[in-house]
Amino acid sequence: MQHLFSAAVSKISQVLIGKQRQVELAVTCLLANGHLLIEDLPGMGKTTLSHALANVFGLADTRIQFTSDLLPADVLGVSIFDQAAQTFSFHHGPVFNQIVLADEINRASPKSQSALLEAMEEKQVSIDGKTYPLPRPFFVIATQNPSFQSGTYPLPESQLDRFLMRIVLGYPNIDAEKRMLVEQYDDTRHTTEPMLTVTDLFAAQKACQDIHVSDAVINYILRLANYTRNEPEFPNALSPRATKALLRATRAWAFLQGRDFAIPEDVQAVLPSVAEHRLRSELTDLGDDQMLSELLVDAVNPIIAQAS
Repeated sequence: MQHLFSAAVSKISQVLIGKQRQVELAVTCLLANGHLLIEDLPGMGKTTLSHALANVFGLADTRIQFTSDLLPADVLGVSIFDQAAQTFSFHHGPVFNQIVLADEINRASPKSQSALLEAMEEKQVSIDGKTYPLPRPFFVIATQNPSFQSGTYPLPESQLDRFLMRIVLGYPNIDAEKRMLVEQYDDTRHTTEPMLTVTDLFAAQKACQDIHVSDAVINYILRLANYTRNEPEFPNALSPRATKALLRATRAWAFLQGRDFAIPEDVQAVLPSVAEHRLRSELTDLGDDQMLSELLVDAVNPIIAQAS
């Protein structure tokens, strides 16, 4: 089954040229049944990646443009009084889709941002005392502009923690950007037909849960988390939810690499995407985030070597 997902990664990489690593991480997040935050400057391909993921996996998707005047009801839906039936009927909002693209999420007010909290954590929406289940699978892809840009509201830690992974696309290299310019009118490159079904996705997510993780790898994850809780370099330590997220992402990455067991290198591969948005402070620049996970790995590995 892994070869199907490797083919999907290759197909998406033809749309988002020169960003195979980020595509692999995005697919890993989907396999781990998590939510993805894509943070970068405008025009880097955040929306392109989101639509390509939805198309390749054959999932129903919708886009919500987060603006300063967006209301929670614009996301979740609203109950409207039906005069003929003399009762209220609930009109579903755009959040009731399998993939929800929350575009420029940090341009909306904190009140509107928080409308996604219950949906992302519990896969349901509560309106007027009633609970409405969301479709399965339910996958939120949020794009975020850097906080130094005008008109942005920083996402609170509780909101950031709902995202299993965060990736940064960055500028393409010269060769990749030249290829984009040459192929910009090639419609076949931008067309991504479904390559997998929802059944395939559910089966792969179940297979990821069955990936064997040894005690040594689990202890490695725990040592990484414990180090952040005891060292002043990290203003925000990794929570138990973060360690669970790291384990899920590790299993999904191992699956995508074609193995049925996880190794420490799998943990290191997904660590930046899982940990950095949880560890970073408001003063951390985008370019400095990679240093956080590198510092963490460099500090913990010698400790493990000494212990063994």
